[in-house]
Amino acid sequence: MPSPRRAARWSALWRRASERRGALAHALLPLAWLYGRLARQRRAAFLSDATRTSRLPVPVIVVGNVIAGGAGKTPTAIALIRHLLSRGHRPGLVSRGYGRRGDDVLLLPQVPDPVLHGDEPSLIRQATGVPVCVGADRVAAARMLLERHPDISVLVCDDGLQHYALGRDIAIAVFDDRGVGNGWLLPAGPLREPWPPGAIDRLSPHLLLRQGRGPGPARPLPEVPGIPLFHARRRLGDTVHWADGSTSPLASLDTTPVTALAGIARPEVFFDMLREQGIQPSGLIALPDHARADVFEEALSAVEGTVLCTEKDAVKLFPWWQAHPRRDRWRMGAIALVTDIDPRFFEALDTRLAACAAGALSSDHGHQTA
Repeated sequence: MPSPRRAARWSALWRRASERRGALAHALLPLAWLYGRLARQRRAAFLSDATRTSRLPVPVIVVGNVIAGGAGKTPTAIALIRHLLSRGHRPGLVSRGYGRRGDDVLLLPQVPDPVLHGDEPSLIRQATGVPVCVGADRVAAARMLLERHPDISVLVCDDGLQHYALGRDIAIAVFDDRGVGNGWLLPAGPLREPWPPGAIDRLSPHLLLRQGRGPGPARPLPEVPGIPLFHARRRLGDTVHWADGSTSPLASLDTTPVTALAGIARPEVFFDMLREQGIQPSGLIALPDHARADVFEEALSAVEGTVLCTEKDAVKLFPWWQAHPRRDRWRMGAIALVTDIDPRFFEALDTRLAACAAGALSSDHGHQTA
């Protein structure tokens, strides 16, 4: 099994290859064709038999990616939940919980364990306070959540765009500055499904959200007639949250030597954001997405002083630091990755949600069936 740092390097190599149609991407095309065939067959099976999809008694909002890895789905889910709360809704969230131990359906406690519940669901639970349930079977997770929290009025499904078994009323596809990369399906390219779609059907997204913030200029994103596109900006939060419970302004670290650590899909985005804030890390530690907490020991073995990470990393890193017998070697701080979303996106969302409540959407949820 490769070391965490080597795995991160391989992941970065694949991301670069998926943005152009070079030798590596061409070599992977046969696998992409097979993936595409299986994906089309699976989608067709759900489209031809509506009984394969389970409907819930509350509206379901699915947030997911067409492109693999690091498009900003989790910050979007947090922003979406906070918006729903501000409108008086009582949201809950279901998620697969990638990177966690086991596949069981689990309801997250007030203080979740990222090993058991996953880092992203744990972060969302801590950041929003809403009920969260994880499980490989998202339908079972959703039913458990509604059974335990019958006051939930709307359900958010994290990373559920290709999970067709759970019926959706509103589907949001999140893109970033990579657009569709080289335009090929996994693993030759970054696409989980063909984009733009050949036809719009009841499994297609209703809203597109493109987030800007990455190295280099943004790549074109093909627009799809009938699916509105909105924009958002990703940025760092203004506050550093330290593992000892204290806080300080991010701007106060502009002259402080720091090591930057990121175990997310695109660590380079976090590192570039720090530099834009005038923080020049003396060391960079890139770990794989959903890296286990036990990799921090090796990654930080030769590091001392201030370490800055993302909030997603902090749900694992802070407990590790608090239990470490030599924790005084490091000052651990976390910074939120914030998504500033065009208000018109939320207006469109509210309109669709109101239509759901009024029963005004058709059985294909407002899309014309292909």
